[in-house]
Amino acid sequence: MDKQHKASIDGDQWARCVARHGWLWTGAQPGAGAEPATLILAHGAGAPMDSGFMEEMAARLAAQGVNVLRFEFPYMAQRRLDGGKRPPNPAPKLLECWREVYATVRPYVAGRLAIGGKSMGGRMASLLADELGADALVCLGYPFYAVGKPEKPRVEHLAGLKTRTLIVQGERDALGNREAVQGYTLSPNIELLWLVAGDHDLKPLKASGFSHEHHLQAAAQAVAGFVSQD
Repeated sequence: MDKQHKASIDGDQWARCVARHGWLWTGAQPGAGAEPATLILAHGAGAPMDSGFMEEMAARLAAQGVNVLRFEFPYMAQRRLDGGKRPPNPAPKLLECWREVYATVRPYVAGRLAIGGKSMGGRMASLLADELGADALVCLGYPFYAVGKPEKPRVEHLAGLKTRTLIVQGERDALGNREAVQGYTLSPNIELLWLVAGDHDLKPLKASGFSHEHHLQAAAQAVAGFVSQD
């Protein structure tokens, strides 16, 4: 595949690849340049790749000039097939899935390739970002700890993270509020964008004067600018 074909990432081979794996592809809107950045975006623990949040974020990122690829972890794909409720796969299985998706996508992308996700999807990506050599990492609502357990943070690997990282977090996120997170040791390669009075889905309190739409747009703009940096 020549570079021009790879840069557009919308050829027949790519379309067949996306369809074969059951992924969702949201291409950057015209004007993004010859090689727009691409973000592989994983879903959270409880909602699929086409949840309202994921649909909104993919559309807003595409409008900002970023290609977005969404996929589902095995347990969520099985839910889609049989409608049954099941918990997330064990972490090794989730990480294996991430590796497979990244390895499949990488040859098609000539421009920058970032990884990330919502909550659990972003956390799994953070565990592999350095290993995969991703150009950037994006976490939307990072689960710094289980609900009610800020004294048991999931941040050990974040202290030494080498990949450029942007974490977009609501100030009152039940899995990582601002007060608790400010007490953790994080790598200097991690940037934190705090959204006023936002929860785990970045939705603010009405009294804050901000709307959910405002926060989603702010997140999309920040992510687009971040993953598009050289």
